[in-house]
Amino acid sequence: MRRFIKTIVFFLLVFGSISCIKDQKNETRPYLIILSMDGFRWDYPDSIPTPKLDAIAAGGVKAVSLRPAFPSKTFPNHYTMATGLYPDHHGIVLNSFYDPASGREYAIRDREAVEDGYFYGGEPIWVTAEKQGIKSASYFWVGSEAEIGGLRPSIWKRYEHDFPYTQRMDSVIAWLQLPPEQRPHLILWYMDEPDYSGHYYGPFSEGTNNMIMYQDSLLGIYMEKINALPIAEEINLIFTSDHGMQASDPERTAYLEDYIKDSWVKNLQGYNPNYNILAEDGCMDSLYHALTAGDHFTVWKAGEVPERLHYGTHPRITDLIVCADSAWRLKWKRDDRKGPYGDHGYDNRNTDMHAIFYATGPAFKKGHVHPTFNNVDLYPLMAYILGLEPAEVDGKLENVVDMLED
Repeated sequence: MRRFIKTIVFFLLVFGSISCIKDQKNETRPYLIILSMDGFRWDYPDSIPTPKLDAIAAGGVKAVSLRPAFPSKTFPNHYTMATGLYPDHHGIVLNSFYDPASGREYAIRDREAVEDGYFYGGEPIWVTAEKQGIKSASYFWVGSEAEIGGLRPSIWKRYEHDFPYTQRMDSVIAWLQLPPEQRPHLILWYMDEPDYSGHYYGPFSEGTNNMIMYQDSLLGIYMEKINALPIAEEINLIFTSDHGMQASDPERTAYLEDYIKDSWVKNLQGYNPNYNILAEDGCMDSLYHALTAGDHFTVWKAGEVPERLHYGTHPRITDLIVCADSAWRLKWKRDDRKGPYGDHGYDNRNTDMHAIFYATGPAFKKGHVHPTFNNVDLYPLMAYILGLEPAEVDGKLENVVDMLED
């Protein structure tokens, strides 16, 4: 009997020690917060006053630029940042697309589709965290409203376009003040500007410049709130974007209807400057040859897109990929609309499509300028900072490790 009691006591001590070590590990695990400001072009701060971003760069890391995945659109790139996979591999191939396997269409304003985990491949960073016992939270990040691999972030919000930035910020701060057992160590949140201003007014216009200066002032308030937290010294922050923006001249517009017939097209998805086209039976050759004769845009057959773009093999891309040349616009049909005066979606070797990357916190070097890198490398960077075992992805930690403290 005495031997049995000793055995029970031994196991209680061992499992109690393991539990204590596990709790201690969670308490000492760093925090990581990522803010994406949609359409924040890499070189805006070079000519627009952004003193708060400048201060973050001085005390942390600034990349020359962040190269988006092709196509340089919002939904494909936010989900690429979250998964470390190119759109060809995670399946969000455009802001809107047709899924031949189900016969369904996905569109960014279709709430049923956006919240359906069926459409999302790969493993976003919040799923990696939740699977490994780390709580996560998301404020409007693409994909976080859907159950992916049976999981969502511990805290997530359904998208509300007009929800004030200050309230989003206050929610993030409130999450970091939750009791330790409820507190997320990974937070991703989102602002839809300066993308809208960049489209409406054009990049480097007065309207866009004013929005960027306003956002920079919000970052100053945000940093003050972060630095006032008891856990401030444990928090790592990343400020980034999904893509850049280039000036657009409505007079430089090509129209697909000038080259192809409606009867040749079974399904067409996208909008300026990107389209994916599914041909009607027997019309593939007619479509392809007609489009290759067009000016100011490029057409590829699926599977024949240049390798550097990592695009064109996913079934949702369908038969043909069409993209306008830089500085040109491409529309399916003529209409009476004159704008926008800024656009994105172009080939990612066009540096106007590149985005910002700033980072600060205990994981990052101070005053470090990092070369341009691909946004697929963000997932392995985030996983490393949080001490997570990453999923298999396209991104590589070796491309970003030099920005980290030894």
